[in-house]
Amino acid sequence: MRAAAPQRPGAAPVRGNLAEQVYAELKAQMSDFRLVPGDRFSEAELGGRLGVSRTPVREALFRLRNEGLLDVESKSGWFVRPIDFARLEQIYDLRVVLESASVARLCARTEPALELEALKAIWLVSPAERLADGREVGALDEQFHAALVRAAGNEEIARVHWDVTERIRIIRRLDFTRADRIEATYSEHAKILRCVMQRKLDQAQLLLRSHIEQSKAEVRKITLATLHEARPGA
Repeated sequence: MRAAAPQRPGAAPVRGNLAEQVYAELKAQMSDFRLVPGDRFSEAELGGRLGVSRTPVREALFRLRNEGLLDVESKSGWFVRPIDFARLEQIYDLRVVLESASVARLCARTEPALELEALKAIWLVSPAERLADGREVGALDEQFHAALVRAAGNEEIARVHWDVTERIRIIRRLDFTRADRIEATYSEHAKILRCVMQRKLDQAQLLLRSHIEQSKAEVRKITLATLHEARPGA
């Protein structure tokens, strides 16, 4: 079963309206690389494919444009925007700041961080128990980093971190299309988790920074061909 993405801290329940459904479907298609940068489509085409009217389609599309994922041209319609690598690097740098601060708070706690207990069952496992499905591991990776931040107890940092996660989710999932990156993630998460639980702050922060920097380095290698190769059935 595919693992679910973590719920946004403080978020209200998702409205079950058509615009929300179209938004979620398009976001899922981009996360699964069924839509990649450069892909074009019209509102009418999308509405026909999803079986909804133009109004909820437009609402969803403009919401995604505001998030920087889509854009529109008067003559050629909507398209998935190219990757802004400079912006991505800045977002990854922000991740380092937020997660390092959260780890510092965790290591300073005197009582056990019960929120981290669930992570042990996922990441402190033998190689034979590790998952191989990239989608599942990608979702669990998000949950791991979100859990570290939430467990630190600062709700504002958790909200900002969620927004960061939303912005890089599509590119981040590329990290889990390769078996070697899945194995590296298991190994690195296990080391980080053990250091946090043992309150070894300096080592935990060093491992965390290295882990995120490696993900950022993988982003630099992405090409349009890489994205097309990640399409299901490619």
